[in-house]
Amino acid sequence: MPPPIDLTATIGGRKVTPALPIVDGSSSPPNELKFNASLSSFISQNVPLESVEGIRTRERVLVKMGTLCREWVKSVAAKRGLSSDAVASAGGELFTSGSYRLGVHEPGADIDTIVVVPSICTKEDFFGSGYVPPDSMVQDDDDDDVNNEIRDPDSLAERIRRHPDVTNFIPVEGAAVPILTFDWEGINIDLLFARLNAPSVPANFDIDNDMVLSGVDSATEKSLNGPRVTNLIAALVGGTEERYQTFLTVVRLVRKWAKARGLYSNKLGYWGGVNINIAVALVLQLYPNACPASLLRKFFLVFKSWRWPNPVMLTKPHDAELGLPVWNAFQAATMRQVAPMITPAYPAMNSTLSVSRQTLQILHEEFARGHNVVDKLYKDWQKGDVLDKEKVESGEMWKELFEPSDFFISYPHYLSMCIVGPSQSDAQSWAGFVVSRLRKLVSDQLGRSLPLKKIQLWPKEFSACVAERSALLTHAQRANSITYFIGFRVDTLRMRGSELDIERQLQNFSKFELSRFHPLTPGMDVLPKTFGVKELPKICFEDVYEGGKVAAMKRRRMLIEADPKRIEAKNKKKLAKLKKKMEAMKRKKEESKAIEEKVEADLKEEVDAEAQESRKRKRDGDDANGEDDNLDVEKEEEEEAALLESALDKIQDSAGVVQHKTREEAEIDRQK
Repeated sequence: MPPPIDLTATIGGRKVTPALPIVDGSSSPPNELKFNASLSSFISQNVPLESVEGIRTRERVLVKMGTLCREWVKSVAAKRGLSSDAVASAGGELFTSGSYRLGVHEPGADIDTIVVVPSICTKEDFFGSGYVPPDSMVQDDDDDDVNNEIRDPDSLAERIRRHPDVTNFIPVEGAAVPILTFDWEGINIDLLFARLNAPSVPANFDIDNDMVLSGVDSATEKSLNGPRVTNLIAALVGGTEERYQTFLTVVRLVRKWAKARGLYSNKLGYWGGVNINIAVALVLQLYPNACPASLLRKFFLVFKSWRWPNPVMLTKPHDAELGLPVWNAFQAATMRQVAPMITPAYPAMNSTLSVSRQTLQILHEEFARGHNVVDKLYKDWQKGDVLDKEKVESGEMWKELFEPSDFFISYPHYLSMCIVGPSQSDAQSWAGFVVSRLRKLVSDQLGRSLPLKKIQLWPKEFSACVAERSALLTHAQRANSITYFIGFRVDTLRMRGSELDIERQLQNFSKFELSRFHPLTPGMDVLPKTFGVKELPKICFEDVYEGGKVAAMKRRRMLIEADPKRIEAKNKKKLAKLKKKMEAMKRKKEESKAIEEKVEADLKEEVDAEAQESRKRKRDGDDANGEDDNLDVEKEEEEEAALLESALDKIQDSAGVVQHKTREEAEIDRQK
């Protein structure tokens, strides 16, 4: 009997236990391992890892950033007038989170970083805002200043911006979680700011200990949540090296699948990186010894059949009693959450608050499709003679799972949202704000108040302007614009009238959501436009279909013809037409039979009438002949009687009898 599997982990001085029991702890059988070999071939060719040089570049950038951050903390401490010992011990540490921290190592992926500083450093020191330069200082404008604001040259933001290896520097100070985003040696960096309630941050600082959250503000709490959650996920799936590598492999595959199918964007209502990490970790807890191919199949099975809104959680939430709100299934606010996925670190929170009923419908359909594809591949592979051996060995058979979504040929109607700004910096800040609200337009305005069967927001932006020419946009506005597309299908049974009017919903979106942005610069606008599927611009199809829009329309026709619902409706229509034709033939046959029966009845009636008339004529003729015969008989009898009387008279006369009798007397005598 194999030893029991222990998935508990100790992190931050606390023992963490999985929330759900193991479903199947057995290792994958030999046939699944052979099936997994095909997946490994696919991964090696289609899911590339960061090159060794790329990994070294990232490590070098992080070392430079860490040094820069610590130097900045020391400068702030010195500015506060602290002693040399206090300045030296002020510390400051740079932490990573997300895919880089886990070791996913996707080429071109960004790095999520958090600088943790002591209480002497403030957000103003971090951004350099509110700085009043001396009159003699002239602002260095070698770069285009992002917000046309003079920042403290000793601030961390300015130190980073002025670094020769940094480009595309954008500070976002007014966000709920303040952030600096920039490219350092071509690597995109997101830098968050976390200010502890402590005089120093030593090198051995334990960020996973719950007490680090004591006395911090809300922004710091959210910033620290990133590395704390990532570290705890890594601890829960890191029992063995093989298990952890299985976790990383499936995470890479699910991320590739989600991006191809248009499901990778937490702010637009789908799943982001942390959600995928939690989901794969949960499946690994249920099947801890499964190989990657088996775990991928179980992943789709689990979430295809998951009973939402039951929460997905790796460990049960605990309260460290620091006064921070912890997610609770019995709170009134959580009752309205559609698909909660709870972060494992304190304070536990729902990481999928942005998921709506509309996006959950899309996610569930894609989970079901993914399971059907992988399950069919596995069953066909088991049969042995169904799949092409070359495709099995090269892993090409797995390409069906990762095929790009047919979003732009799946709906009859589309709505584009073109976001424009007067300059690049204004357009970036304005677009970031609008994009964070687009999910509310889809779920709250359009999805709830319109008679729609289905609505979907495509989470990928297009760097192009598709607004009407009559919009009279400037060249700068068209150059600094991005566009998002929304596809929808109308429920004709709920329609009132022949046209769908979305003007009121767009006005409400602009009035109640977009009006919150400050400062709203002239030239910032959102221009909606509706399209039919055949009217979509060519840019929607260029990177998806070989042959562009023409190939896309051909595929659309093929999908329509192959749609089971359409085939069923077509068969029902044919059957109804055939039934109607048969009923018409039956009705015509019955009418012909009725006519024949009527003709026969009329003919019979006519024959009967003629026969009756003939019989009547015959009867009348017989009666007339009988009367003539009677008259002749009577006449003959009278003549015979007259002759007889004449003969008797002669006899009497000859006998000498003279006796004259009357006719009556003679008749009496004759009768006697």
